[in-house]
Amino acid sequence: MVSLPLMAEVAVPPATAEEALIKRVTILGATGSIGTSTLAVMADNPSAYEVEAVTAFGNAERLAQVAKKVKARVAVIADRSAYDALASALAGSGIEAAAGPAAIEEAASRPVDIVVAGIVGAAGLAPTMAAIRAGARIALANKECLVCAGDLFMGEARKAGITILPVDSEHNAIFQALEGRNLDDVEKIILTASGGPFRDWTKEAMAAARPEEALKHPNWSMGPKISIDSATLMNKGLEVIEAHHLFGIDSARLDVIVHPQSVVHGMVAYRDGSTIAQMSAPDMRTPIAHCLAWPRRARDAGTRLDLARVGRLTFERPDLDRFPALRVARAALDTGVWATNILNAANEVAVAAYLQGAVRFLDIAKVGEEAIERAAIQGLGRPPGTIKEALALDREGRRIATALVAGRKAP
Repeated sequence: MVSLPLMAEVAVPPATAEEALIKRVTILGATGSIGTSTLAVMADNPSAYEVEAVTAFGNAERLAQVAKKVKARVAVIADRSAYDALASALAGSGIEAAAGPAAIEEAASRPVDIVVAGIVGAAGLAPTMAAIRAGARIALANKECLVCAGDLFMGEARKAGITILPVDSEHNAIFQALEGRNLDDVEKIILTASGGPFRDWTKEAMAAARPEEALKHPNWSMGPKISIDSATLMNKGLEVIEAHHLFGIDSARLDVIVHPQSVVHGMVAYRDGSTIAQMSAPDMRTPIAHCLAWPRRARDAGTRLDLARVGRLTFERPDLDRFPALRVARAALDTGVWATNILNAANEVAVAAYLQGAVRFLDIAKVGEEAIERAAIQGLGRPPGTIKEALALDREGRRIATALVAGRKAP
């Protein structure tokens, strides 16, 4: 077992005096989609939480609004040039303003009960690691911590004796289906995928798919990058990598199944033939509420599941010919953490290029696969031993991918 959550008892006793106390929370990425959903959950339970720090990348005005609303002690903007705007917006509020990556790490290190790690991309690696080393429980929504440096990240979590609570709906579902049970009894972990907007499209049609079509996810409201990842199924491939690190499950026991209704978020099949599934409406407030209140349950105003209204739940195998990104991601996992790091960096570059009209939809997975091959040739096939090395490898992956994108013909 690699993470403390799996050691939890199934039956949770009545709240102790310590558990009944108000939880202190820091939100990294407070203005993004995860941060916004977290704030909505906290608004439903206003007496349960106090906010220590909120951070954002560059929207000083929005960050100041959030900080004042939740009465945070400090607000930190990553973009140093936005400091004056943030300080001005917070003037007279009593809330401390700060700016820059070092200030983000300092905010993440402040003593709290739980840190919501919602910063998108490799920028979330260092502050989330700082939070771990400070001893905070982590509600993890940042894929890069595991995809770019999974062995290092989970090793630090074990060393610090802290709990990692997965925020992604799929991993949160698996967490709930596993909690209090022996991993040796697990036959398979099954992550579900909606199939995205191109589930029924032919490969020929997908080759000509425009960004505005790829962004139309049938079930979830997400940012542009993750919406494209869902359309390629790269998101599911990255989630397989995450699940390997989070739950200590080898690749052979990780499976993906397409489930268009997005009601069953994950399943655990046990060796006695039983399968436990977690179901909820496709609403990120549900897994976030679970993480914030764990090991108890919060009263949340998120969307309730109405199975009679859903009517049918269907499942199908993913088509790896039309969606090669899933195959590429699984191959990267089997190769090692250096390969998953390169893949993640290359995918970010390729997705950005696709959104700008510089490459075709099916080029995204090809860029990722070719970047891993070039990285191996260039002698980069070594696991990062530190966050600094992981970030350096990420930069190399972006450099390689940028060259690959430049070498492809624009649509």
